[in-house]
Amino acid sequence: MRSPLLSLCSALLVGLSLQAGAARAGDTSGASEAASASATAALLKPYKAAYRTSARGMSVTLDRELKRDDEGSYTLTNGGSLLVVGLHEVAVFRVEAGHIQPRSYIYQGTGLINRRREVHFTPGSDVVRSLYKEEWYELPYSPGTLDRLSQQEQVRLDLLQRDEPRQTVSVSIADGKRVKDYELTYVADEVLDTPLGPVNTLHFERLHDDPERESDIWLAPAWDYLIVKTIHVEDDKPVEMIISAGSIDGKALEADAETL
Repeated sequence: MRSPLLSLCSALLVGLSLQAGAARAGDTSGASEAASASATAALLKPYKAAYRTSARGMSVTLDRELKRDDEGSYTLTNGGSLLVVGLHEVAVFRVEAGHIQPRSYIYQGTGLINRRREVHFTPGSDVVRSLYKEEWYELPYSPGTLDRLSQQEQVRLDLLQRDEPRQTVSVSIADGKRVKDYELTYVADEVLDTPLGPVNTLHFERLHDDPERESDIWLAPAWDYLIVKTIHVEDDKPVEMIISAGSIDGKALEADAETL
């Protein structure tokens, strides 16, 4: 039987899985057709962000960073640790013609949660290779299929290109043994109180088949649609994540006092 402490640690560190529902790369309705591939890639600026994730009275800080090398390849990392468990995620991708082209994703749990997941994309192939519970699976690939980490950057890229971002966003993610499709529905413009001060956000909710599950995400237009907050509720147990510090292209994030 899993201990309450381990269950809590797992809940905190797995809270980011809510974000594995963001944007299908092929959905570009309302996007500006004038943007060149290089200009589109420039929209994704390097950033660092720290998120305080809390559940059942305990919290952990998860650190995320997006880097771009001289060859135009991006690396997105995310991780944190609490007591005897931890996680580290890394996704590698490129940006071509306004869309993220994923290359690889690796998730590694540490300590008492020693799990590993991998997803590998081969350019020109119609198959995605996925490692789940020590077994490899071949999943069907179609344009727009992403991994659970790089898709978070696709939603930002997609919204940055849209003339009107307040629309439903479709999701297609290769994860585990299958490709999963989701939708994020626009809810409202909201001002959130954060450790950085009040921030203007767009609130989206992820639709679930199970009415007992709820997933919500808030994105900041002034911060290039960086994630500000997420809440995931399952079995009446909420896991909340909120930004506590960060910078974009070397400039520290500041509270956005303007009204959308």
